[in-house]
Amino acid sequence: MTRAIEELKTRARLRLNAARKAGNAVDLRLRDCLHAVARNVGFTHWDHARRVLAGMARSGDDMGGFWYAPRCGVLINQWYADPDVAREAHGLTGGFLLPYRHQYMVVQDYFIRELGLDPVDAAWAEVRYDLVSHYGCAAWASLCTHRLKAADETFDGW
Repeated sequence: MTRAIEELKTRARLRLNAARKAGNAVDLRLRDCLHAVARNVGFTHWDHARRVLAGMARSGDDMGGFWYAPRCGVLINQWYADPDVAREAHGLTGGFLLPYRHQYMVVQDYFIRELGLDPVDAAWAEVRYDLVSHYGCAAWASLCTHRLKAADETFDGW
């Protein structure tokens, strides 16, 4: 199990324990908290987060909004529906290739900073600045863990 999944499970347990301590957990279950923390980081529900973060999603699956921040909406980036076209553009223009739901983005350093990440982190070089082609590898998982440490407002939560 990846560290990112463990982090989300920990957040869910903390949320449940805090609600119980405050007396607000009458019908609240761990499952409800798992869904809530998954939605907070850009997934539709817990199983969606678990599949994507564990590296079990398939090409064309919804990758969620995990690699997007609301403040990035004002930034100009290249968006693609086809992963091959996105990879080609990434190869020509450089930057970072990221998944977003069923689409792909080629973004620059400032976008990565808005995600709460360091664009010069060695893990980016390991994935060749391409989180689509290198989905599920160890460096990708490391970037996921770093992403979860970013401030809550950097997430495209539901």
